[in-house]
Amino acid sequence: MEKSTGLQRIVNATKYSLKGFKSAIKYETAFRQELILLLVAYIIVMLIDFTIYERILLLGSIGFVMIVELLNSAIECVVDRIGSERHELSGRAKDYGSAAVFMSLLLTVILWIYLFSCHFFP
Repeated sequence: MEKSTGLQRIVNATKYSLKGFKSAIKYETAFRQELILLLVAYIIVMLIDFTIYERILLLGSIGFVMIVELLNSAIECVVDRIGSERHELSGRAKDYGSAAVFMSLLLTVILWIYLFSCHFFP
């Protein structure tokens, strides 16, 4: 199969990305929850008088969680595809992905607490 180049490669990459996004919405509960969180956060951030940089940080941190969630889901799909039997390395791969999501969530919570406390309690 011949690889596409130039504009066609970009079009194909965009199609695959949208397909992945649709799949994540359909099959990944955590991703749907984070998408809802992003929408709620957007409303909150726009209602409060944050600077543009604070808004970027607050919303970007949730976007970062969503990116890590997609990567974690990809790891889980690959591990599940390999086989259903229990294996130490498969378990560790899934645990590492889960830990990455947890760390991104923790970072987001700390950032939100810090920026809100600086905003409301200068």
